[in-house]
Amino acid sequence: MSEVVSYNREGNIGVITVNYPPVNALGHAVRSGLLAALEQGQKDTDAKVLLLVCEGRTFIAGADIREFGKPMQDPTLPTVVNTYENSDKPLVAAIHGTALGGGLETALSCHYRVALSSAKVGLPEVKLGLLPGAGGTQRLPRLTGAQKALEMITTGEFVGARDALELGIVDAVEDGDDIRAVGLAFAQKIADEGKPVRRVRDITDKIEAEKGTDVFDQFREGLKKRARGLFSPFKCVDAVEAAFNLPFEEGMKRERELFMECMESPQRAGLIHSFFGEREASKVKGLAKDTPVRDVKSVGIIGAGTMGGGIAMNFANVGIPVTIVEVKQEALDKGLAIIRRNYENSAKKGKLTQEQVEQRMALITPSLTYDDFRDVDLVIEAVFENMAIKKEIFAKLDEVCKPGAILASNTSTLDIDEIASATRRPEDVVGMHFFSPANVMKLLENVRGTKTSDEVKATVMAVAKKIKKVGVMVGNCYGFVGNRMLHKRGTEAMSLVDEGATPQQVDKVLTDLGFPMGQFAMSDLAGIDVGYRIREERRKAGEDIPASWMDKLAEQGRLGQKTQAGVYKYEEGSRKPIPDPEVEQLIEEFRKEQGITPREISDQEILERCMYVMINEGAKILEEGIADRPIDIDIVWIYGYGFPAYRGGPMFWADQEGLDNILAAVKKYQDTVGGEQWQPAALLEKLVSEGKAFGDL
Repeated sequence: MSEVVSYNREGNIGVITVNYPPVNALGHAVRSGLLAALEQGQKDTDAKVLLLVCEGRTFIAGADIREFGKPMQDPTLPTVVNTYENSDKPLVAAIHGTALGGGLETALSCHYRVALSSAKVGLPEVKLGLLPGAGGTQRLPRLTGAQKALEMITTGEFVGARDALELGIVDAVEDGDDIRAVGLAFAQKIADEGKPVRRVRDITDKIEAEKGTDVFDQFREGLKKRARGLFSPFKCVDAVEAAFNLPFEEGMKRERELFMECMESPQRAGLIHSFFGEREASKVKGLAKDTPVRDVKSVGIIGAGTMGGGIAMNFANVGIPVTIVEVKQEALDKGLAIIRRNYENSAKKGKLTQEQVEQRMALITPSLTYDDFRDVDLVIEAVFENMAIKKEIFAKLDEVCKPGAILASNTSTLDIDEIASATRRPEDVVGMHFFSPANVMKLLENVRGTKTSDEVKATVMAVAKKIKKVGVMVGNCYGFVGNRMLHKRGTEAMSLVDEGATPQQVDKVLTDLGFPMGQFAMSDLAGIDVGYRIREERRKAGEDIPASWMDKLAEQGRLGQKTQAGVYKYEEGSRKPIPDPEVEQLIEEFRKEQGITPREISDQEILERCMYVMINEGAKILEEGIADRPIDIDIVWIYGYGFPAYRGGPMFWADQEGLDNILAAVKKYQDTVGGEQWQPAALLEKLVSEGKAFGDL
C-alpha cells in the first residue's frame, strides 16, 4: 500500500483516499497506491460501494510535473483507469477543487461522480501539445456529445461544476466545502438504492445519435483559423472522432497512437518549455524568498486613455479600488465610458453578470486632482511617451503620495532611472509596462531601476500575480527586453521594404512562422503615431534616426486601424488589413528620393533578417544582464508579442534553428547590410565556439 493512498471503510462504504500535496498529482506512488487501494476495496466483503476522494485543496489535478520528460513507470495511467472502470463494485469519484487531465480521466473511469459547486473539471493536455491519453477522448464524448467534448479537449478550458452537471460529466453537485461528507452521503445513496455498476464506455446513446454527421468536418474547418499552425488540436479531433467510428477498445488504441504522435512532435517541447517558463520567470534572480511585500489595497492611475482604462480594469476585476486622474473632465468621461462599454460587452457574451459590471464600475473613481492619490498604495502613470511630461508627473507624485507608496511608469521604452530622478524616493520607483489592450494581454514587464528596492520588486511581481498577469522582471535600458528586440526587427522590416519587399510579404513570413500578425499589421493595431512619437523622442535626444515612409504615413494622418488607414486600409468595423495602392505609391516615391533601386527579396532573407536580428539582440540583452535568463526573454515574447508558444519563444527557437547557423547569417548581414544591430553578440559567439545553446545558460 502506498503511503500517499490509503483505504479504510466507513459503514458499508470503502473509502480510497489520495493525500499527495500540493495537488494530488498522478505520480508513480499515487498510481501504484490507487491500484493497491482498489484491490483492497474489492476484497473487502463489507464494502458495498467504493468512494475515491482526495485530501487537501483539490481532487487529482493532473500529471506529476516532477515526472515530465522521464520514462513512465508501471503502472501507467491507462492501466489504472481501465482497472477502475472494470471494478465489479460501484465506484464514486468525489470532486473538489479541480479534476484536470489525468485527474478527470480517473474520475471518468469511476461509475458515478459527485462534485462540490466550486469544483472545475477539464482536459488541458492540448496546452502542452498533447491530447488526453488515458481515455479522455473516448469517454468524455459519451457523456457530453461530440461538440462539447471537442470544445473542451481542443481548448483545454475548464468547466464549472454546474455546467459539468448539465453536460452529464457529473451526476450531482452539492454546496459546502466538506468533500468527504458529500462523497460519503452520495455513495451511501448509491448503496441504499442498489445502483449498479455503470461504465462510461457502455454509454452509447450520444455516440449513436451523432454517427455519420458532419460535426467533425465542421469543427476542423473552424480550427484552421483558431488553431492555425498547431498540431495537437487536430489530433484531438481525430481521437474524438475515433470514439464515434470505432468500438471502444479500438478507439482507445487509436487514442494511444495519436497521443504518441503528439509526444514526438517538436511542438510539445516548445509548449512544455513555455509552461515551465511561466513559473520560472515569476522567480526573480537574486531576490530572497522572504523579501517583504507591501500591501496594495488601492491604486491610482494617471491617464484615462486606452492604456490607463485597461490597466484600471485589471485592478477592478480583482476587487482593488482605483482612482483615475485626468486633466480634463471630457477625457475622464470618455475613458469611463470605454471601460463601461468593455464590461457591457463582456456581459453580453455571458462572461459577467450585470451586477458584476456595476460592482466593478463602482470600484473606479474618476478625479481631476492628484490630491486624491494621497492614500493610495501604488500609482501607475500611463501617459504618452514624453520624458519631460513623465518627470513633471513624478515630481508631483513625490509631493503628494504617502511614504511607502510605489510610483510606477507604464513607459514602453523610456529610462526608469531618469524618471526616478524627478523624485526624492528612487527606491520606490519602478516600471510596470502593460501591453495593449491592457485588460486582455497577459504580460506585465516589470522594470527595475538602479535604485529600485527589493521590496518594491517583490511587490510588483506579487501584484502581477494578483491581477492575473504573467510578470517578468527586467533591467532598465531603451525598450527594456520586448521593445528593444521589436525595434531591431522593425528596423529590418522597414529596410526590407525600402530595398524591394512589400509590407504584406514581410508580414506573411512572420505569420507563417506562427505570429498572429506581422510587423506592419501590428503597427497599424498599436497606432502608427505611437512609433512616430518614440522616433521623434529619440531624435530630440540626439539619436540619428533616419526619416522613413512610416513617418510620412503618420504625418498624413494615416495612424492605423483607428483611422481605417495606415500601412494597410481597413473597411468599417473590420480589422482585416487590405493592401493599399496609395501606400505602394508612397513607398515607391520614398525609394526614388533615397536613390534606392528595388530588388527581389526572398522569404528566407526576410525570415533571417527579421528573426536573427532579434536573437542577436536577445544575446546582447543577456550579456548586459537586462534579462536574467533566456526563458525570461521567451516569456516576454510569448505573452507580450504573440510569439507562437509551440515554438517555445525566440531563444528556445534559436536553439532549434542552430546557433551556428544564426551566427553565420549575422556575420553575413554584418558584411552586406551593416549597422550595429548586425555586430555579433559576444555571448552568441561564445556559445557557438563552446558548442552550447541558450538552453545551457
